[in-house]
This record gives sequence, structure tokens and C-alpha cells, in this order.
Amino acid sequence: MARFVLTRAIEALLAVLGAGTIVFVVTRLLGDPAALLVEPGASLEELENVRRHLGIDQPIAIQYVSYLGQILRGDFGASFQSGRPALGLVLEAVPATFQLTLAAIALGILIGGAAGTIAALRRGTIAEFIVMLITLIGQATPIFWLGLLAILFFAVHLGVVPTGGYGSPLHLLMPACVLSVYTTATIARLLRSCILDVLNEDYVRTAHAKGLLPHTILIWHVVRNALVPVLTMTAVMTGEMLGGSVVTETVFTWPGVGRTIVQAIGARDFPVVQAGVMTIAVIFVAINLAVDLVYGLLDPRIKLGRGVSA
Repeated sequence: MARFVLTRAIEALLAVLGAGTIVFVVTRLLGDPAALLVEPGASLEELENVRRHLGIDQPIAIQYVSYLGQILRGDFGASFQSGRPALGLVLEAVPATFQLTLAAIALGILIGGAAGTIAALRRGTIAEFIVMLITLIGQATPIFWLGLLAILFFAVHLGVVPTGGYGSPLHLLMPACVLSVYTTATIARLLRSCILDVLNEDYVRTAHAKGLLPHTILIWHVVRNALVPVLTMTAVMTGEMLGGSVVTETVFTWPGVGRTIVQAIGARDFPVVQAGVMTIAVIFVAINLAVDLVYGLLDPRIKLGRGVSA
């Protein structure tokens, strides 16, 4: 087990460093941030002074080594635009992203769980057909299009919710619902499949033979066992949503990490982009690492490099 934990920790560290390397390369392709910080028509000397001040006048290799040192220290430097610590700006936006993600996950679990259970228990009926059709549409619908449509209908036409912003439960309602659509559909389809698999297990037939009440069998034998892979998928999707909420936050002007990164990209604010991407990468990797470790604790058959033994 110790080797398993150590290996997963090393893999997590390499994943974070890989994400850091990618964002370093990509930010250097965005253009010269100094050009946005000087007056129009500035001389080459003024541009060089700004580049020197920002630390982007040195060779890429030296910048990269310095950048790796920043990652290890947790110090990404100051924002090119505001002069404030880049990591501090990102951490200020983390609570808003967590709030949006957790609300979306909660909706996905409640609605997706109910829909998946109904589809499994009503197999072959019109109820299953409707649930599966809606979930298919939910997985295929682009989030940005759905968000704009929701704003147009619920905010502009009906006027029941704000068009965007942050502060009240009404501000949270529409972006959380939009962000939860894909998660809800995925959970519903997965839970339906898991319940159908569990219903064919011998211990379920034994429970029926013993005369246990149907709702007791459903809750304690079927749903309880079917939830294991669903909860694992939910944990992984939570990490994905923390990074994938960029579109939703931008559409609804939600002041989260995703929108902060988008604004920083537009301003070529390298430190904020790097700090934002690395923060999301660390959270995502940490969630996946936790899931791996929980699996290792729950399933003693998991061995380093061997998989599950027969």
C-alpha cells in the first residue's frame, strides 16, 4: 500500500509540473504583454525597459527555470496589470468557483440520481425513453449556447433572474443549473446502467427470496451498491468542473477562477494565467489522487503495477 500511495503521489506531482510547463509555453505564445502596458507609439527603449521590469527580457530557458522555482515556492509573482500578487488574485476567486461547482454537483446528484433510478426501475417504458432522450440531449448541448439561451429566456424575456453577476442565490441559480446539465445527464445514464447491473446480482435475487420489502432491497442492496462507481465519477467530474466552468463563468460574469483566467489571457497577464491554471491543476490532481487512495483503501486487491487480481 505504501508503494501505491508513493507512486500515485509522484504521478500527481508530474501531472502538476506537466500542466505548469504547458501553460508556460502557451502564455509565451499569446504575444508581448509589454505592448499593452506602454503608451501607443512608445519607443523600443521604453518597451525593453518594461520587458526588463516584467522579467520577460531573458532567454526562455532562464525564464522557465525561474518559473519552476516559483511553482515550488507557490509564488507566481505580481500581476502585470494590477501589481498585486497573482496567486492572491486567483485565490480570491476560488470561493466563487467552489460555490458554483458544488451547487452544480448537488443539482446533478439530486436530479441525475432520481432520473437514473426511474429509468432503471421503469426499463422498457415510456419513462425510460424520455429520461434517456433528455440525458442524451443534455450531454450533446454546448454549455455556452445553453447559457445564452437561458439568459435570453429567463433573464431578458421573463425577468425572473439576473442576467449575471454575483451576490445572491438568484445570481447563483441560473449558472449552477446550466453547469449541472452535463453532470446531471452523465450521472443519470451511469446510475441507470449500474442499477441494471446490480439487479442481476445473486444477492438481490436472494433478498427477494427472503421476502424483504421492495423498498428495503432497492435502498440497501441495489442503490447502495450501484452508487460506488457513480460517486467515483462524481468526484472526478467535480475536478473537471472546477476547470471546465470557464465558459459558464464568462457567460454569466461569475467572478470565479475561470473568468479571472479569461480576463488575464486577454490582457496577456502571464502571472495570473499561470497561477490560475496551476491552482485548478492542483485541485483537480488532488481530487483524483484522493479518489485513487480511497480505491486503494477500499479494494485490497489493488496493487502497484498489477491491477486487480483474479
